[in-house]
Amino acid sequence: MSQQGYVAAPPYSQSQPGIGGFGPPNSSIHYGHYGDPNSSYSAPQPGVSKSAVPFGSPAPVGPPPPGAQQFSQSSFQNGSGTPGQQPHRFQGLPAPSNTGPSYPPYSHQSQAAFPNTAPASSAAQLADQLNSMQINSYGPGTAPSPCVSPGHPAAFQGPRLLPPTQQQMGLPPAPQLPPPPASSVNGLCAQPALPPMARQGEIPGPVPPNPNLKHLPGQPPGPGYHPQQANYGPQMAASQLSYPGPFPGGPAQLSGPPQKKLDPDSIPSPIQVIENDKAARGGQVYATNTRGQVPPLVTTNCMIQDQGHASPRYIRCTTYCFPVTSDMAKQARIPLAAVIQPFAAVPPDETPLYLVNHGETGPIRCNRCKAYMCPFMQFIEGGRRYQCGFCNCINDVPPFFFQHLDHMGRRIDHYERPELSLGSYEYVATSDYCRDKKPPNPPAFIFMIDVSYRNIKSGLVKLICDELKTLLDKLPREEQEESSAIRVGFVTYNKVLHFFNVKSSLAQPQMMVVTDVAEVFVPLLDGFLVDFEESRSVVTNLLDQIPELFADTNESETIFAPVIQAGMEALKAAECAGKLFIFHSALPTAEAPGKLKNRDDKKLLNTDKEKTLFQPQGNYEALAKDCVANGCCVNLFLFPNQYVDVASMGLVTMYTGGTLYKTSELSALCLQLDSDSPQFLSDLRKDIQKKMGFDATMRVRTSTGFRATDFFGAIYMNNTTDVEMAAVDCDKAVTVEFKHDDKLNEDTGALIQCAVLYTSMSGQRRIRIHNIGLNCSSQLADVYRTCETDALINFFAKSAFKAILSQPLKTVRDILMNQTAHMLACYKKNCASPAAVSQLILPDTMKVLPVYMNCLLKSCVL
Repeated sequence: MSQQGYVAAPPYSQSQPGIGGFGPPNSSIHYGHYGDPNSSYSAPQPGVSKSAVPFGSPAPVGPPPPGAQQFSQSSFQNGSGTPGQQPHRFQGLPAPSNTGPSYPPYSHQSQAAFPNTAPASSAAQLADQLNSMQINSYGPGTAPSPCVSPGHPAAFQGPRLLPPTQQQMGLPPAPQLPPPPASSVNGLCAQPALPPMARQGEIPGPVPPNPNLKHLPGQPPGPGYHPQQANYGPQMAASQLSYPGPFPGGPAQLSGPPQKKLDPDSIPSPIQVIENDKAARGGQVYATNTRGQVPPLVTTNCMIQDQGHASPRYIRCTTYCFPVTSDMAKQARIPLAAVIQPFAAVPPDETPLYLVNHGETGPIRCNRCKAYMCPFMQFIEGGRRYQCGFCNCINDVPPFFFQHLDHMGRRIDHYERPELSLGSYEYVATSDYCRDKKPPNPPAFIFMIDVSYRNIKSGLVKLICDELKTLLDKLPREEQEESSAIRVGFVTYNKVLHFFNVKSSLAQPQMMVVTDVAEVFVPLLDGFLVDFEESRSVVTNLLDQIPELFADTNESETIFAPVIQAGMEALKAAECAGKLFIFHSALPTAEAPGKLKNRDDKKLLNTDKEKTLFQPQGNYEALAKDCVANGCCVNLFLFPNQYVDVASMGLVTMYTGGTLYKTSELSALCLQLDSDSPQFLSDLRKDIQKKMGFDATMRVRTSTGFRATDFFGAIYMNNTTDVEMAAVDCDKAVTVEFKHDDKLNEDTGALIQCAVLYTSMSGQRRIRIHNIGLNCSSQLADVYRTCETDALINFFAKSAFKAILSQPLKTVRDILMNQTAHMLACYKKNCASPAAVSQLILPDTMKVLPVYMNCLLKSCVL
């Protein structure tokens, strides 16, 4: 791996009190749970798989977060800017106090992350540096010229334990320590950096000069420093960001020359990383035949060949090498997580999943841990038994599954059975996996349209009905089927509910009104859910008549919760799973269950009570649980022109695996005549045609030594192990966090199996299996070498969006900032070459992580 030098030492660093630079030891808040271990829900994120690249390649980057494009031309500033220029910084860290938070990653007991052996620890310097970082976008010829004024205080003000001149430096005056030379790498011109502080694990004594270190023109050469091996493994290549400035020596040198601007080309560019990966690995075949190998980025087009481990389209990990012990994991503080997208779309040139059918016997499973047969099982005793790769239990091979072994101990039919040679495949489930031991019916789609006064007069109802006439011909179906097995039904509502009978034998559709919204019931069963091909003419007539039926309505109030209840009861009566498409436009203010009030209070913003705005009101949580239990997924299309309580109305959507689309009414209507499709119609078309599974339950099994502890996504969990989703489509991803139970084995590695039990679009009960193996290492350098920035930022984003339901936004932002600083400080201490305390050293696999974290902190939610 090439050593990339981005050396940037801020000339005025400031020490921060507290162990490791992150506050006092007394704390009840810890990373991973954000102080709320009972919270098991987070805002849904688009199911974008995250990516990684192998050691020796540029840092992995997926589609850049909003605003990431500007960083190819940007500048970093540290400290105060020029007079008249007010720098914009990240939210500062909380002031030290006896009750201030610190965030140990894996336990409820706080501990010191790093020994405080220097006036300013690495973690403290990195946190201060990240907090004071400013990124400004400018065009050609308008680059600012930042300089540092020594009279201005630093961004973070702590207790003045030293005189001002030494407190800002965090180091003794220059005569006591000779200044080392600064590096000049990639043409980046920087002033000399601070001398490295003494660290644990270093060998005392004189060090000969390093002839490989270059010197800047006009600077006196100083003693070099050989790379030293720290506590864990060899050093790694790193990117170093340095802030040019005078060497902070004695008081006479304090003013120094004006600070030079940082070359924008030296800042790691996500766009450049993406392009480099496309050039290196694009158009090639990526075979999954090696455990722990890092795949190409998601933005790189390549053909993936399943040879024993799941495709990265289905599973991507934050690191492809787990630390062997929990102590190593706590020290690195890198989240051990996997982003699982079980129904990810597969390109046409790749082989779809094979379907394995063992008849009435059903899938072969381990007797102890219930893991499914997979390539990780080892056959012994001539093929009569097999050892489970997850729990090491010895199991008998069923007689119908027996096969002899070859000279290498592999079954003769190894490549003939997908469950033995592939990482992803499907089983046909038996009646034991079905509700009430009965095969399920094909699923259904129910379209529920708000026909209140405003929607009718604006033309929104007519727009929806006209679009549905075209989309019903494109309902999703199985690959081998000629037509879709999904049935459709229609409901309109304002203060009451209108059910429509569209049976194929009718000449005209029939409407039945339900006025009792307190106790909703389904007035008809036969003729409500129909096959569109059989009832095409009746359904078309209905969609033509709906705008005319309610053209003279004066009803402006609407209901919402009874609408969901009615759809769920219809699916329950038909004994099938399904999805509700609800087109709604206003806050439900009519007298009915689920009535909401306007609680938009701007006085709560930026206060400790701001989190109450994100917490749902009413009985929507109980309604969501009922929907999940009955396999009812809810998709909500909102067209508000004023305040709507999305936190409450969207809760059912989030728990049931649905999607919430919020489109302003004006944009939905004004763009319909444009040559391009409006966003609303584009979302609707894509959503209806998605391949998906219904009434799904997912469980993640792991090999001994670690286990899944936290789950993030549009899911509902009734216990600690089973992830329940009323529906799961190709865009839904679940992020799973793992923690150690025991020491891992470097030889066997860490194995993960994800099993999803679901009902297919044709009404068949199936089990989709994804298997992946990761390496384990006792060297921290191996862990950092296989890290993957996209999966990391996915984990941080979902964790933060879950945390804002229970904690103030400032606390969540501080947690993200501290976590990033801890990871980089651990890398600098244990894996990187010796450097000045104030230098920001970035691992090659994480060199765009600060940029991505900056984008996350500037997102609308945070």
